[in-house]
Amino acid sequence: MSGSRTVRKLAVAVSLLPLLAACGTEAASHSAGGGKAPAGSSGQLDVPADAGADLKKQYLMENAIASCMKKQGFTYTPEPPMDPVSSWAHDGADYELTKKFRQKYGFGYSAAAVYPDDPQVPGSKAATKPSANAEYVATLTPAQKTAYDKAMGGPPDPKVGAKDWTGCEGTADKKAYGSASAQERSAATASRNQANAQALNGDQKLVSLAQSYASCLKKDGIPVTTTQPTGIGEMVKLQAATSVPAGARGSGAAADETSEEPMSKEEGLPLLTKEIDLAMKDLECGKEFRAAYFPKFLKAPGSTGAG
Repeated sequence: MSGSRTVRKLAVAVSLLPLLAACGTEAASHSAGGGKAPAGSSGQLDVPADAGADLKKQYLMENAIASCMKKQGFTYTPEPPMDPVSSWAHDGADYELTKKFRQKYGFGYSAAAVYPDDPQVPGSKAATKPSANAEYVATLTPAQKTAYDKAMGGPPDPKVGAKDWTGCEGTADKKAYGSASAQERSAATASRNQANAQALNGDQKLVSLAQSYASCLKKDGIPVTTTQPTGIGEMVKLQAATSVPAGARGSGAAADETSEEPMSKEEGLPLLTKEIDLAMKDLECGKEFRAAYFPKFLKAPGSTGAG
């Protein structure tokens, strides 16, 4: 996979922490594989009829990159964009779905050691299989790989005053989002996110529910570092992430992040059991808060959940 695609995926990964900062994800709206619909025989993705405006643009970008790379003499398989709304459903927006996930996988950090072949688990062998594009790039010679990366393009370099993505990434960006530069859109999104966050953090009902959420966590002996509505929902999960050894995250994660060997099922099971307990306590303490928070979050101006 090219470096620029990795940058886009990392950007989306950060943007999908909905309770931390804001609403609206256009600053990182370029795709991160995660959808289920493969490209059709034409080599283009079919855009879901119920996709929101921003998600449709992400599909358009993927298809445009594929067309552009084909003209450059390369193969690019468009990757279905990740729909933030579906990920939030398993991260508290839908209580029952979240409960079902956490009862088995906890937060999903140490489950790969216990369920190495489960595609629902981040870091598992099934979840870290190379994409079609990664497999294709692996077949290229060094010279072809250099040409491929140049054709694909990359993010704007502020050091030289660049404002737009280059190569086919840039061509697709313009086709999907118009003449406004990526830099301008990012600034506008940041401003909108800040306004959304201020509104949510100033909502007295959410503030009150967040306080009750925090009190419940403290009774269970769980540290509370913030009571802001935009931060408390992911607080415990993020704290848990820092305490999980890389080896517990599965063969894929361990290979990418560290030389640490993946844990065995016997080693990982006690960690997962502890994580499940923590995840369920967090879910129950925050049940009323999330039930009130997510509808407002998804309806905030610019939220991809609002379509």
